[in-house]
Amino acid sequence: MKRVLIVDDAAFMRMSIRSMLSNHDFEVVGEAENGLMAVEKYKELQPDIVTMDITMPEMDGLQALREIKKIDAGAAVVMVSALGQEARMKEAIIYGAKGFIVKPFKEEIIVAALSKL
Repeated sequence: MKRVLIVDDAAFMRMSIRSMLSNHDFEVVGEAENGLMAVEKYKELQPDIVTMDITMPEMDGLQALREIKKIDAGAAVVMVSALGQEARMKEAIIYGAKGFIVKPFKEEIIVAALSKL
């Protein structure tokens, strides 16, 4: 069972992703509402996968991705963002994201993306 950290500033989105993953072979080990918390939770929980929103307060997802990659170069981070963020998604891939999912998404899309990791 893969252990997942969900990072999104919207509680509804975290709850939605948690619900989708719980129906499959994933264990949600933690949640964070901004990039700063994501980095701390990553150190604490050492999840197998992180779903990371791009636009968040305090520290955005791209900066959090870079910080997590400094801690663990092999970290599996999948960016989750709204339409219109294509340029930032490309930047995330350059920084080492393993993939990206565009909101709104269906359960089978996120499950398929995370199952590949």
